[in-house]
Amino acid sequence: MSKEKVVLAYSGGLDTTAIIPWLKENFDYEVICCCIDCGQGEELDGLEERAKLSGASKLYIENIIDEFCDDYIMPCVKAGAVYENKYLLGTSMARPVIAKKLVEIARKEGATAICHGATGKGNDQIRFELGIKALAPDIKIIAPWRMTDVWTMQSREEEIEYCKQHGIDLPFDAKHSYSRDRNLWHISHEGLELEDPANEPNYDDLLVLGVTPEKAPDEGEYVTMTFEAGVPKSLNGKEMKVSEIITELNALGGKHGIGIVDIVENRVVGMKSRGVYETPGGTILMEAHEQLEELVLDRATYEVKKDLGNKFAQIVYEGKWFTPLREAIQAFIDVTQKYVTGEVKFKLYKGNIIKAGETSPYSLYSESLASFTTGELYDHHDAEGFINLFGLPLKVRAMKMQEIKGQK
Repeated sequence: MSKEKVVLAYSGGLDTTAIIPWLKENFDYEVICCCIDCGQGEELDGLEERAKLSGASKLYIENIIDEFCDDYIMPCVKAGAVYENKYLLGTSMARPVIAKKLVEIARKEGATAICHGATGKGNDQIRFELGIKALAPDIKIIAPWRMTDVWTMQSREEEIEYCKQHGIDLPFDAKHSYSRDRNLWHISHEGLELEDPANEPNYDDLLVLGVTPEKAPDEGEYVTMTFEAGVPKSLNGKEMKVSEIITELNALGGKHGIGIVDIVENRVVGMKSRGVYETPGGTILMEAHEQLEELVLDRATYEVKKDLGNKFAQIVYEGKWFTPLREAIQAFIDVTQKYVTGEVKFKLYKGNIIKAGETSPYSLYSESLASFTTGELYDHHDAEGFINLFGLPLKVRAMKMQEIKGQK
């Protein structure tokens, strides 16, 4: 009789490597590892050998970079989705597409369970599991870090020793380092000195994608981008797909110290956590997109879109991607993007993105209206009647308050 199969979300790190023999020992599963490539780069080197050495029967490495960019990143960019005014959702955006791919592999392999290595204190357990529940409610979910009666390891040293006991000699040591999550959009850093908000980040050791503004070049660099219906199409005159544009922007932004954010955020589970995020290309792309929207969107639409963008960010952060609410808000956002087409130019200089001009065939900006000279569409005398009506509630209230004071 064949063993039941479990699909493990595998990063190749110490935690998920130790989980492989743990799953076999405690549940007698056949372990199928699945690494989802969202743009981690060299972190994927040597994974197949490591997974097999640890006892996995198979390893899938699924490249979903373009799907991630087109179907998950771009809806957030179009929405202007930023969590708590700073976090550009790099980890949050990737979790639903990873969950989707884990379910696809589980179906393909006939697996009865999916396992992840997220901790019981973080957001990722929620994001993974809400995605799996929405797409495959029949599949069992195994979260070792919450199973404290079975998962007894509480430190890197214990995990390394556990692996050695099972004949797995891995290139890990017990030296503590930052806890990081990387994909094409960003890299996050937690732990070490960051655990105390009173400490300044040690940027010399911490940064991976770029430099601090102090170490950026003394000369600024101009960048030109074009958009069609809210989607970036070219960078400095060269047409590219979204993933390629983000890759190029990462290099430019990193060079000029763009997109470094130090934030104390509110996790879904109720606690505050402190982290540093590097999002060089994403910060530029979001800014360029918003720069173009200024020209194209009318005031009322822009106002509602900002509110829904905040709601969209919360939905993504909380792992509720596969919900009717996310679909409904995204449908509204897509309508607003119909005419977000044009060209933007800006200068990158020591952590700053400085506007240098923008054009659009759908621009609502009228030079004749905005200038101090009188245009055909605007009669200065009309403003008097508008102000009288616009300020009528204020005037009525003031009159009433005067009347009441006069009676005392």
